[in-house]
Formats: sequence, C-alpha cells, structure tokens
Amino acid sequence: MMKMIVHKANERGHANHGWLNAYHSFSFGSWYNPEKIQFGMLRVLNDDTIAAGMGFGTHPHDNMEIITIPLEGDLAHKDSMGNGTTIKSGDIQVMSAGTGIQHSEFNPNHNHHTKLFQIWLFPKYRNLEPRYQQITLDKSLEKNDFAQILSPNPDDAGVWIHQDAWFYLSDFDNGFSKKLNLKKEGNGFYVMNIEGEIEVNGEKLERRDAIGIWETNEIVIKANSNAKFLVMEIPMEQ
Repeated sequence: MMKMIVHKANERGHANHGWLNAYHSFSFGSWYNPEKIQFGMLRVLNDDTIAAGMGFGTHPHDNMEIITIPLEGDLAHKDSMGNGTTIKSGDIQVMSAGTGIQHSEFNPNHNHHTKLFQIWLFPKYRNLEPRYQQITLDKSLEKNDFAQILSPNPDDAGVWIHQDAWFYLSDFDNGFSKKLNLKKEGNGFYVMNIEGEIEVNGEKLERRDAIGIWETNEIVIKANSNAKFLVMEIPMEQ
C-alpha cells in the first residue's frame, strides 16, 4: 500500500546567520528533529539564500553525493580537485566527495543574493575517487514535462552520481497533469514544490512544501497554478 509523508514549508528548520538564510528539510547543523533525519538515501535538502559577496569558506566533505541547483544568481566554486568555476541559475553541479574533498562556495555578486538548493545523498559505495561535474540545463525541456537532470548513468540525460537516483525539474502550466513512473523498483519519490501550487497523488503542496511517497510505482502531479518543482526518485534503502 502506498505510503506518504508531507513536509510543510513552515515546519522546516531555519537558521538565519545574516550572510546565510537557510531552511533545512532534514536535520542539519544546530537544527535536529528526530523525525526528519533523512528520506531513504536523501540526507540533506537545504534551501539557501546567500547574501551578496558572502559565502562558505573552505570546508571538507567525504562519502557523500552533493548536488547544487542554483535558483537565482551565481555561485563561485573552488575545490581541492583543482576546479574553479561559477555555477549559475539554470546549471546543476555534482560532487562525489568519496575519500574526501575540500571546497569553498561564495556569491561573487556584490548587488544580488544567490538562492540555491543543496542536496546530499548517501553514495552507493564508500571511499570512491572524488569527482566533479557541472552542466547547463535546457530549461525548455521542463515545460509540461519531467526534464531529467540527474541519473546513475554517465551516458544518460543530465549529470550522474554514484547512486540509483533520478532527478527531474518541471515547469507546469496551470491545469496540466502528468504521470511519472519509477525507474527502479523499491525506490521512492520526494517532491519539492519550488513555486506555485501542485497536487501529488491528490495531496496539495504550496510553495516550498514537499512530499515523500513510497511503496508505489508511479505518481501523478497536477498543477493548480503555473508551478515549478523538483522530483527526486530516491533509493529507500542501501
């Protein structure tokens, strides 16, 4: 029987550091909720706003698949693998931290904030060689469709990670409805509504509400207004 859990936007963790205004879907930093540790292999979904000219100094990660999706503005990135790039709204970046990396991220603009989602998934295997990838997405593919932006397969659409997960970005017109099927049996769906209002299997989500659904092979998403959202198909167990 299908199972679901709804995470309302106003129930997320919140930390405003001045330079960083962060909302946490799952326990992170000083915010701990024993009922919100993870959803399957999805460990972190942070909704961050970084003030102009500010950012994260060099810090380490290991054994995590880290996905960054800028929503507004730019993010400058440097890491111990020798990468020095800027990711912009419309891009997606992944890092497989593996045996260990160090990196920094900051907003290079002095007159505009940067908004982004940062997402962490547990990898399928531990202590892999670290890797980096960044691409620019074709936003036109999101219109009234599920545009695949991430998968486990290097030759498939979008970026790839060391986990049996698939991500989609969508931009639905008011009244449009579409079904999405699982790629891998036993996985679950986690849907973050970015803007507007949608229904997922009949459950209404407003801006920044999210829903986890598992023990079903499909979901149906209907837009009750013009809406943008992120769908993540996630392994429920390793």
